Amino acid sequence: MADFRVDHEIVTKFVLDTCRLGKCMNTDIIQGLYAFCHCVIASTKRLLTDGDETEFIPVITGSVAELYIQPMLSCVGDHDIMLHISHELAIPAGTAPPTQLPDEFHSRVEVYEIVDSEFPGYVYLVSSYLLTECIDDDKYNAVECERRYLAYLMRPNDEIRGPAHVVLTEESFAFPPYFRRVAGSRLSADLVYCMRCLPWPTQAADWPTRHRNYGWPDLATVNGVVSNGCDVVCVAHRQCRRDEWMNTHQYRLSFSRAEIILLNSWMPVQQIVYHMLRVFVKTVLTTLMQPH
Repeated sequence: MADFRVDHEIVTKFVLDTCRLGKCMNTDIIQGLYAFCHCVIASTKRLLTDGDETEFIPVITGSVAELYIQPMLSCVGDHDIMLHISHELAIPAGTAPPTQLPDEFHSRVEVYEIVDSEFPGYVYLVSSYLLTECIDDDKYNAVECERRYLAYLMRPNDEIRGPAHVVLTEESFAFPPYFRRVAGSRLSADLVYCMRCLPWPTQAADWPTRHRNYGWPDLATVNGVVSNGCDVVCVAHRQCRRDEWMNTHQYRLSFSRAEIILLNSWMPVQQIVYHMLRVFVKTVLTTLMQPH
């Protein structure tokens, strides 16, 4: 028992001492991801009906954004990139359309209401308004439009993983000595096309005020999460994927932005434990679950 305790203390000290902080190791990776993002965006720009160009706005999510610790063996595999379109916006059903929008949005924006489905967290998008920016005061004027359910296209040649389109590149990144990734140095990106919902969704209305036994997250973190709203991604519930209509009309609420804020509020030791559990799942547990 004494020897086990000594080994445990040695391993714990090693892990704590070798985890870097502040994303010092991920700078090149993040820069490469953004460059990669813009290459993809350049190939996916499209024209509106009046000839104006619309753009995809990227945000890096997943482990790269969530973890500020830099362990010697990184658990980061695929790099998740969410892309929302500058002329589309989602709002909770029954709410008034916004009169002001962030600068990243187009001067004409199609607004869709989020309507519940029979499965919690899964929704439909219904066209509701067309917003047009007024040059005089930078505010948007809303006009009601024909209500219809929004469908999305499933391209047969894409490799799909949930709501993500998997994109591979041969580009690799150099790591500091002794630092490695579980998935190696080859860059694999999961592109998730989404629609922004700037307000906090009514489907999660109780989350900001629910009882928390240990005071986490604190009020400032909760406010940060709520102020970022959520996203809506193109994926149907697993029980609906055989239905031809629902498989192309059903969406899921995504709280990836909230997860980044929550995980970044953890102490380094908490992130280290989370990282170790992820490595265990990606290596040992996954191997044990494979059929022999």
